Amino acid sequence: MTAPPTSSTSSPAAPAPPVRPLDGVLGVLARLLRPVLVVNLVAQVLIVVTGGVVRLTGSGLGCPTWPQCVPGSYTPVLQQAQGWHKDVEFGNRLLTFAVGVAAVAVVVCVTAWVVRTAAPRRLLAFAAVPIAGVVLQAVVGGITVLTGLAPAAVASHFLVSMVLVAASTVLLLALTRPADAGSDRVEVRGVVAALAVVAAVVLALGTVVTGSGPHSGDAVKPSRFGFDPRTVAWLHADAVWLFVGLVLALIVVLRLADAAPLTRTWARWLLVVTLLQGAVGYTQYFTGLPGALVAAHMLGASLLTLAVTGVVIAVTGTPWQALVAPRVTAGAASA
Repeated sequence: MTAPPTSSTSSPAAPAPPVRPLDGVLGVLARLLRPVLVVNLVAQVLIVVTGGVVRLTGSGLGCPTWPQCVPGSYTPVLQQAQGWHKDVEFGNRLLTFAVGVAAVAVVVCVTAWVVRTAAPRRLLAFAAVPIAGVVLQAVVGGITVLTGLAPAAVASHFLVSMVLVAASTVLLLALTRPADAGSDRVEVRGVVAALAVVAAVVLALGTVVTGSGPHSGDAVKPSRFGFDPRTVAWLHADAVWLFVGLVLALIVVLRLADAAPLTRTWARWLLVVTLLQGAVGYTQYFTGLPGALVAAHMLGASLLTLAVTGVVIAVTGTPWQALVAPRVTAGAASA
C-alpha cells in the first residue's frame, strides 16, 4: 500500500503573546532605580550644604516672605533692598524643587520595581518618605522665614534634613543591597543603638552651637539662642568624644564577634568620617569659625549621618529584609 501523502508544511506556531508597551516602560523605570536613589541621596546632602551657604552669607531673609520671594512676586525683583542676598536665598529655594523632582522619581521607580518583581507593596510607603520630607521642609522653611530666622526653626530645618539623609540612605541600601543583617549579637546591637542615640545628640547640640554663634543667617538682624557659645561648644565636643569612644568600641566588638566584612567596612568608614569631622570642628573653633570650614562641617554632618545609618542597616537589616524574609523562609520550607 502507498503511504498517505504527508503535508510539507509544519503546523502553525502558537501566536506570540502580545507585547504591552507598559512592560517596556516599567522595565526602563525599574533599571533606573539605583541611579535615581543615588541622585536622591546626593540631592538631600547637597541642599544641606546650600542651606549652609544661605546662612553663612547672611542671606536667610534674602526673600523676606514665603511662599513668595517678595510681596507680589515669587521670584526676586531688581529693586529689592536685600541686594545679592535675594539671589542666594532664591537659588536655594529653586534647589528645593530639584530635590522634589528627585523624590518623585524615587516613588515612580520604586513603584515600577515593585510591580515587576512582586515585591511587598508596603515598601511604597517608605519610598514616599523623601517626597513627604520635601513638603515638610517647605513648611518648616516658610516658618523659618516668617519667624525672622528663629534659631529653633533653623535648627529644625537642619535636623529634618538629617532625617531625610538617613531615610534616603536606608532606601538606597534596602533596595540595591538587600544583604543579610551583619550580626545578631546582643553586644553589637547594644553598641550600635547607643551610637545612633549619641549621634542624634551630637547633631542636635551642633545646631545649638551654630545657633549661638556668629552665623545667624541674616546679615542685618541676627537671631540667636542666647547661650554662651564657648560653653555649648564644649558640651558639643564632650558628646563628640563620647561618640568617638563608641565608634572605637564598635570596631573592637565587631572584630571579636567576627562580624560580616561589609559591617566592619561600614564601621571603618564611620571612624574615618568621624575623625575628619572632628578635625574640621576643632579647626573652625580655634580659627574663629570661618564660613568655608562651617560649610565643610555641615557637609561632614550629612556624611556622618549617612555613615551611621549604613552601620545601623549593616547590623540590624533593612525594611526589605523584614518584609521578604518570611516569604523566603516559607518558600524554602515548601520546596
